[in-house]
Amino acid sequence: MAIAATVAAGPALAEGEWSANVALTSDYKFRGISQTDGAPMVSGGFDWASDSFYVGTWASGVDFGDGTSTEIDIYAGFTPTVGVFDLDIGAIYYLYPDAPDEPEQNFVELYAGGSTTVGEFLDIGASIAYSPEFYYETGQAFYYALSAGVPLGESFGLDATLGYSAGDEDEGFVDYTDYSVGLTTSAEGFDFDLRYVGTDLDDDDGSIIFTIARAM
Repeated sequence: MAIAATVAAGPALAEGEWSANVALTSDYKFRGISQTDGAPMVSGGFDWASDSFYVGTWASGVDFGDGTSTEIDIYAGFTPTVGVFDLDIGAIYYLYPDAPDEPEQNFVELYAGGSTTVGEFLDIGASIAYSPEFYYETGQAFYYALSAGVPLGESFGLDATLGYSAGDEDEGFVDYTDYSVGLTTSAEGFDFDLRYVGTDLDDDDGSIIFTIARAM
């Protein structure tokens, strides 16, 4: 799909900018839940952006215990600025190419969010995501998130996120809250992230996750 989009766009793509990223993390967690059974994993992606429009793809290894080993995300969106708010509106398709056929694991989400800076240092944001048919055919689902971040001197940053997943309990969805607190820094072209991630699920004690990434 990404190749087809590139060919179809033709000369228009030359007006935008390409970027790439790669990361190694001690545990890939999605909304507080491990996607790798607690194991380290490599991920990476490519993005193209022009003005306020972007499109990209990202991939990571996963381990769901059912033979599924790969996640591929394909997304597109807009990032307009309205007053003091930076917005992000788009859609993302989560694809698991080697997953079992039943129940369906691939799903689509629509998302919208906004962020701004309060005073000189405090960055705050809020977002919502909606899936008409969530992972594992569990019906409609929503994800609400709040975030805040402040710089610590010239080299470090501190951030916190709070999220809430809500869905159709009759279809097997379990509502829960996830949270994280992280310390970030950059050196020699690499980004470093150390954070605590947890949920309010009964079987989750939370964990510390370390990630090293590079954007190109």
